Amino acid sequence: MANGVPAHRLFAGPDRGVLDDVVVRHDDGIITSIDQGAPPAGPRSFVLPAFVNAHDHARPTASSFGALGMPLESWLLRSALGSPVDPYLTAASALARSARAGCAAMMVHYTRPSGTMPLVEEAKEIARAASDVGIRIAFAIAVRDQNPVVYGDAEPVLSGLSSDDRKTIEDLFVRAPMSPKAYIELTDAIAAAIAGPKIDVQLGPAGVQWCSRPLLEAVAENSALTGRRIHMHLLETVYQRAWADRNFPDGIVRYLRDIGLLSERLTLAHCIHARPDELEMIAASGARIVTNFSSNMHLRSGLAPIAAAHRCGCAITVGVDGLALDEDDDVLREMRLVQMMHGGVGFKRTWTPAEFFALAIQNGRRATGAPGSGEVAPGAPADFVTLDLDRLDRDQILPVDPLDLLFARGNASLLKDVVVDGRTIVGEGRVTGVDLPAIEQELRAIYRSGAAKLSHFQRAWQPLSASLENWFEAQFDCR
Repeated sequence: MANGVPAHRLFAGPDRGVLDDVVVRHDDGIITSIDQGAPPAGPRSFVLPAFVNAHDHARPTASSFGALGMPLESWLLRSALGSPVDPYLTAASALARSARAGCAAMMVHYTRPSGTMPLVEEAKEIARAASDVGIRIAFAIAVRDQNPVVYGDAEPVLSGLSSDDRKTIEDLFVRAPMSPKAYIELTDAIAAAIAGPKIDVQLGPAGVQWCSRPLLEAVAENSALTGRRIHMHLLETVYQRAWADRNFPDGIVRYLRDIGLLSERLTLAHCIHARPDELEMIAASGARIVTNFSSNMHLRSGLAPIAAAHRCGCAITVGVDGLALDEDDDVLREMRLVQMMHGGVGFKRTWTPAEFFALAIQNGRRATGAPGSGEVAPGAPADFVTLDLDRLDRDQILPVDPLDLLFARGNASLLKDVVVDGRTIVGEGRVTGVDLPAIEQELRAIYRSGAAKLSHFQRAWQPLSASLENWFEAQFDCR
């Protein structure tokens, strides 16, 4: 059934700019026309391409479990307290928050399965949540087969714990690794179970420090053979940089290039500590970099060289990584932060806001396997958002480009409607497919009732945390 969405302003791309007084018509998930005419009746609205959260893990808010103000290497272990207690509810909560923030697509790099069911069944639950919410997803089981506690021999860390505390940590984090062959077979099985027009199943090596060479090489080979996309963390922290330099003296990015992992099928999260020659290699390969500004700040990981990466031709996009500035999954605010930090110095611009917005959406869709470039145009997928222009342009003193206002003061609270594949998945700021407040209330109740089960880990945390800090500082000179 054909639908028409009137709008007072519409962002038609960096070349065509902003159009006035339009009706966006769509049918069967495709935009059929954009007709200009008389100003629509009612409150003013601004239509834009729907956003993309190009790197996330679909998990609960880690701060609620005490993972605060610590570097990634401690944060990862502490946030294990937030392992999904119910895969469907956890995923539905995360995906609905992303949808409410205006996202048509989201990368789910699934780093912490619940352990309550086989992984293929868990993937089905996440796919069911995505279908109920109405959002497009890319899904990858994040695989690791080495360094479960630290980047190297964990015995000095574990030996300093009491026997009970050591058992608690080993039971949580130290388990038999999956073989490369078994991982490829698992990914194939998940793809057979859930892949479809709105779900792109990918390969998901967790990161070079967590993956053996045979595993990385098997992933590269399978991707080249099948065309399957790959999603992976790279060089997120100073400790990962030091580890990579020690273990790959000829260069970690060079190694990834030489085994065929670097390609247009690859998306790399973070790359905070990538060097200029490495950025050049990434750019030449066609791989994308997802920057996660607030997550990088929360975890004290550093400031990524995004402007330099863009200048040398890297495809840049934006992710929330489960740690937006206010832990509210607001990807619009994330895009604003990236633009403010990396958009230029003085009169020198890295890009215009319109250029950055368009490339973040386009590259995000490529990273997640979503069709099209995200442009709101005839023939494109019907993925767009409607903002409250009266609130965005609250003073209405002089004509101001609404996209400039968006990058000056925009946030997810301005969103009214989100349309994905022609379906309104958010209406008047409320997710339509699931009851997000009820889901989050149910999750809180489950976590609270099970809090006593976490007491052993909480008891072990202080000695573990101190031992982790001593180990990393002793092993790697990151000054």
